[in-house]
Amino acid sequence: MKIEGSTALVTGVGAGNLGHHFVQHLLERGAKRVYATARRPENVDAPGAEVLQLDMTDQRAVAEAAVRAHDVDLLINNASVNVPGLTFTDGDPDLIRRQFDTNVYGTLAMVRAFAPTLAANGGGAILNVLSAAAWSTVDGLAVYAASKAALWSMTNSLRGELAGQGTLVSSLVFGMASTPVMTALADSIAGPGALAELMTDPGVIVARALDGLEAGHTEILADQLAVDAKAALSGDEKSAYRALSEEYSIPR
Repeated sequence: MKIEGSTALVTGVGAGNLGHHFVQHLLERGAKRVYATARRPENVDAPGAEVLQLDMTDQRAVAEAAVRAHDVDLLINNASVNVPGLTFTDGDPDLIRRQFDTNVYGTLAMVRAFAPTLAANGGGAILNVLSAAAWSTVDGLAVYAASKAALWSMTNSLRGELAGQGTLVSSLVFGMASTPVMTALADSIAGPGALAELMTDPGVIVARALDGLEAGHTEILADQLAVDAKAALSGDEKSAYRALSEEYSIPR
C-alpha cells in the first residue's frame, strides 16, 4: 500500500488522539485526500483534511459516508469506545453493549460498506486499530479488552475474505500511547508521570503503522508492550502489560 497519492478515511479523529496523528501523517506523506471523521466534527482540528460527521453505530450514516467518500483506497478504523472500570459481572449492560457496538460491530459496518469501494479502486488497504489489552487483559479494562480481542479475531478472518479482491487487511497493536486521554488515565491510576516511560508518542505509533502498511505487513506491533503481550501468549512469562494490572487498579 503506497501512502503517497492515496485517498484515506480515518474514523474517530479527535483532539490530539491517534486519529488526529493519522490524519497529519497521511497528509505529510503525500496522501491526495484524507477524510477525517468523528461523531463530533466540531472538535476536529485537521487542516488540509475533509471533515465528515460519522457515527459508526448508525448504519445509515455509514452508508452515506461510503457514498460521499467513494474514492477511498485506504480505510483506517481508529474509532473506539472505552469505559474504564466496567466489568462483565456487575457493569451496566448498555455500556457493555455500547463498547461492542462501536469497537466490533461499528468497525465491521465500515468494512462492509467500504469493501466494494476499495475493490473498485484497486484493492487498497484496511487498518484496524487494536490494543495489547486484547492479548493481556488489564484489571478494569476487561470489557474493552474483550471487544479488542473480538476485533483481532475478526480482522484475521477479514484478511482472508478480502484477499481475493486485492485488499490488504492489517492490524495495529500497541500498549499505551501518550495521547491526552491515555496520559490522564495513567496519571489518575499510578500518579503523575509514573507510567511515562511505558508510553509511546502517538506520532511514533502512527509512523510505524504507516511504514508497516507500505511494507505490506498484516500485523504491526507498534511498541514494546505489544511485543511482550504477543510473546506471552505462547509462554508462561507475564507480559509487562499484565504486570501493570497487578500493580495498579482502575477504579470501578
